[in-house]
Amino acid sequence: MRTLFISLIALSLFGCGGSHSEDEQAADSLNTDAAAITTESYNHNFDLQGHRGARGLYPENSIEGFLAAVDMQVNTLEMDVVISKDKQVVVSHEPWVSSAICWGLDDKPVAEGKGLNMYKMTYDQISNYNCGSQRHPDFPLQEKLSTFKPKLSEVIAEVEGSAAALEVEPMLYNIEIKSTPETDNEFHPEPKEFVQLVLDVVNQSNIKQRTTIQSFDVRALQEVKRQDPSIPVALLIAETGGFERDLEKLGFTPDIYSPNFHLVNAKLVESCHQNGIKIIPWTVNEEEDMVEMLEMGVDGLITDFPDIALTLKL
Repeated sequence: MRTLFISLIALSLFGCGGSHSEDEQAADSLNTDAAAITTESYNHNFDLQGHRGARGLYPENSIEGFLAAVDMQVNTLEMDVVISKDKQVVVSHEPWVSSAICWGLDDKPVAEGKGLNMYKMTYDQISNYNCGSQRHPDFPLQEKLSTFKPKLSEVIAEVEGSAAALEVEPMLYNIEIKSTPETDNEFHPEPKEFVQLVLDVVNQSNIKQRTTIQSFDVRALQEVKRQDPSIPVALLIAETGGFERDLEKLGFTPDIYSPNFHLVNAKLVESCHQNGIKIIPWTVNEEEDMVEMLEMGVDGLITDFPDIALTLKL
C-alpha cells in the first residue's frame, strides 16, 4: 500500500530582543518536535480515499471521476450504490435522479424533488440522464462532462483496466450501501436483498479481497457479516451518542469506524486503536484539517480533493 507522509516545516520569527543562542535552541526544539511527529504519526500505511471518485474536480460517482482518482494514485475509491427496478447495482449517492447534478432527456434541468425514483426505473432509463454537464453547486472546480450514472460492474471493469494500463497498484474499493429502515421497499430493497445484489457484483468482478462495505445503516453491515464474514465493514457515523454506544448498536466490532471528521479527537482515535479498529474520517477537504487529522493518528482520509491530499505525500 502506498505510504503517505507529512513533512512539517517549523517557521519561526524571533524579535530583536532574543539572543542568537535562544533562537537556535528554539529552532532546534521545533525541528525535533516536528521530526518526532513526522516519524510517529505519519510513517505508516495510510488509506487515502477519493470520495465519490474525485468529487471536487469531476462529476461525482462517474467513471471519469474514478479514473481520474486512479491516475492520481489514491489507495481507495469510495462510492455509493443504489438499486434499480431491474435489480442493477447503480453507482449513485441518491436513489433518485437529483436536480442538483443531472439534466433530463432533453438536456434541461431535472425537476426538484425525489420523483425520479431509481428503484422504480430500469437501468436503461436511468442511464439516459446526463449527470455531469451541470456542476454541483458546492464544487465550482468540477469539470463539466456529459456522463451517466454507471453500474457498479462498469466502474470496476474500467478501473481495473486503467490501473493495469498505468501499472499502478490495484485499487481498493469502499462501497457504501445507501439504505434506511424508513425507505425500505420505497427507494431500495430490504438489507438482505440489497447486500446480496452488491456482493454478487463484487464476487463476479473478483475484487472481494480489495473491498470494504460501509453504511450508516447498521442492518446493512450486520447483513454483510451474515452473508460473508470475511468482508471488512466500516461503520459510518454522522452523529454519535458515544463510541461505545455506536459499537453496541452495531452489535460487533467493525473493521473501520468512519465518523464525520468534526467528531474526531485524540481520545476517539485512541479508543479505536485500543479496540483494534481503524479510524477513517470523512469528508476532509481542507489541507489544514487533513494535517490536523493526521497529527491525531487517523488511519486514512476520505476527501473530495485527493489532489490536495497528495500534495502532502512525499
